[in-house]
Amino acid sequence: MFETPIAIVGTIVTAPERRWVGDQELFKFRVASNSRRRTADGSWEPGNSLYATVNCWGRLVTGVGAGLGKGDAVIVVGTLYTSEYEDRDGNRRSSLEIRATNVGPDLARCIARIDKRRHPEQAAGASTEDTAAAEDEPDEPQAGAETVGLPLSA
Repeated sequence: MFETPIAIVGTIVTAPERRWVGDQELFKFRVASNSRRRTADGSWEPGNSLYATVNCWGRLVTGVGAGLGKGDAVIVVGTLYTSEYEDRDGNRRSSLEIRATNVGPDLARCIARIDKRRHPEQAAGASTEDTAAAEDEPDEPQAGAETVGLPLSA
């Protein structure tokens, strides 16, 4: 009930880290959301910045870990909270963290190719006819569609 939902558009600024916490896998990275504003003479100047640590758990780990990395433009949706800790000098610090529910490439700033994948629990529940039909679908674009395979950081 007292969760703070947030959507943030930014850039991954650290190399993502994948590790195990107990029996759950965690995929963690920092994202920077930087604003710019136009000055009276029409040029752009940097505005405020927001830096947050993004924590991905569960099924999100696989997709984010396979497709995103440092420098990629992303959109992150999740819940915002503050994590408090002590630094090496014993000073009390806090950082903004987001427990992500959705992470994806920012298609306004990159081109992405979507690879279809079936989750294990979906594959187990699907009949062999469903699986065969899905495998028979061509991966070719529709008539008139142009396909360009570029990395997410393009």
